[in-house]
Amino acid sequence: MRKENFKKLHLLMKIYKLDGYIIPKNDSFFTEQVKYDRLKLVSGFSGSAGIAVILKKDNYLFVDSRYSIQAKIESGDNFKILNIHEKSPKNYFKNIILGFDPKLFTYYQLEYFFGKKIDLKPLKNNLVDQIFKINKVKDKPFYSIPHSAAGINHKKKIKLISNYLKNKKADFLFISAPENVAWLLNIRGSDTPFSPLPNCNLILSKTKKMYLITDKYKIKSLIKEKKISIKQFINKDKFKHLINDLNGKKFIVDNKTLSVFNEDLIKSKFLIIDRNDPCYILKSKKNPVEIKNMMQSHISDGVALTKFIIWIKNLKNIKLTEMEAEKKLEYFRKKNNNYLYPSFNTIAGTGSNGAIVHYRATKKTNKVIKKKDLFLCDSGGQYKYGTTDVTRTLCFDKQPKKIKNIFTLILKGHIAVATSNLAIQNTGRKLDIQARKFLKKSNLDYGHGTGHGVGYFLNVHEGPQSISKFNRVKFEEGMILSNEPGYYKEGKFGIRIENLVYVKRLNNKLFFENLTLAPIDKDLINYKLLNQKEKDYLFNYHLLIYSKISKFLNENEKKWLVKNL
Repeated sequence: MRKENFKKLHLLMKIYKLDGYIIPKNDSFFTEQVKYDRLKLVSGFSGSAGIAVILKKDNYLFVDSRYSIQAKIESGDNFKILNIHEKSPKNYFKNIILGFDPKLFTYYQLEYFFGKKIDLKPLKNNLVDQIFKINKVKDKPFYSIPHSAAGINHKKKIKLISNYLKNKKADFLFISAPENVAWLLNIRGSDTPFSPLPNCNLILSKTKKMYLITDKYKIKSLIKEKKISIKQFINKDKFKHLINDLNGKKFIVDNKTLSVFNEDLIKSKFLIIDRNDPCYILKSKKNPVEIKNMMQSHISDGVALTKFIIWIKNLKNIKLTEMEAEKKLEYFRKKNNNYLYPSFNTIAGTGSNGAIVHYRATKKTNKVIKKKDLFLCDSGGQYKYGTTDVTRTLCFDKQPKKIKNIFTLILKGHIAVATSNLAIQNTGRKLDIQARKFLKKSNLDYGHGTGHGVGYFLNVHEGPQSISKFNRVKFEEGMILSNEPGYYKEGKFGIRIENLVYVKRLNNKLFFENLTLAPIDKDLINYKLLNQKEKDYLFNYHLLIYSKISKFLNENEKKWLVKNL
């Protein structure tokens, strides 16, 4: 943000009698990816999570460890960069008045990040919006996905939630997360850059009455299909009137996505008895149709990625930039008719850029991939119907023993997760220990979680399940997670190996089955560090890849794959 815009913001702070102003990453729907990124406008930071605090003299940007390097590069000139888990705003600021937009924060967020020693002042008008003009683009209407993609009729899902409300003795559920509305009604939209989300909210009663809160033009096809009726539609500007007109006493809401603004409206008339939206856990357990379609999407994605890996590994004189590599991978994905668009910004980092966990190549940072450097590529796609996410680290020349050893320790952790006994390691917290144990023996570690939940033709990151130090959600049949241990040496290199897996049940036992089908670079492995079970796993994994995708490869690609079994 230019100096004159900071001056405008400071002037507005003075008018509203504020010591500072808080700017989050999210919009009013609390999605990870946003079209109108206020945080980036003000700070230049393009990561998916962060909070800026603008004071009269200093600016602060709080990010987690995934983004510490990136934030310094993008925002370090105008902002003090702080790790939010080491120096939370509530421990950093005292006795000041901070303004905020109540439509962009939940009470949970405010309590967690700012505590009670900071005076927080809600403002009707967003200060950033008063400085920057929003170019509102009319989004495309929502659309339904067919039963062959959804697997379960939306009426059955509504009945499930209705019964849940009756059991909880609640009158209404306010579904504030668009991804949960998408799951419940079997609809999708085009309201975020990388996920087919329909930005809307929904109120569902215990008697199955629905009120879809969005713009009227977005639901034309849903009305035509009789998925909803005009009577069930409420314009988002009429939310207050809707709350006043409802008859009942008790609401269930979502702690993660219920804004301060909406919570105050609901609490003005109703009692909130629970803050957990049941759609999250129900959505996380993919049905057989969803799993089947995800498997097919991963075959398509595996073909594209395998062709890309073979192509880039066989370049004789590699004079390729990161952005050119990213474009080439997209070219291979686009060859499939079911491919729609990326599921997130591709991370294509060579050498020191690979050490930036959520790096994105730009014209300013774009490096030529050198033969001696490692190349980390984390990418994914949205397909009809499925969501993919895969990371491969590649080399193009013989690597030092130290690099190969680190890669192999990461691989051992990756295999340990993939082959875990889910009867014992039945939560993400327990599995995270398995992923890190080999690195930790060498005093190495990584600052991010080992895995996140993945949506079905929805968000590439979804909860409640994950593989992290703090997650205690038990794994259940149909859950999809990423398995992605890594290691990053700032200014030098980054290594990560990521597959998506799903929880499968066979003979009443739960275990992980790989979805991702892309070869792991065997030129980076020190086989002396692998035991026989790990070697067998690696051979069988590559054999699985060959059996699933070889028919889509040419003869030279097949030979390369066989050679790398």
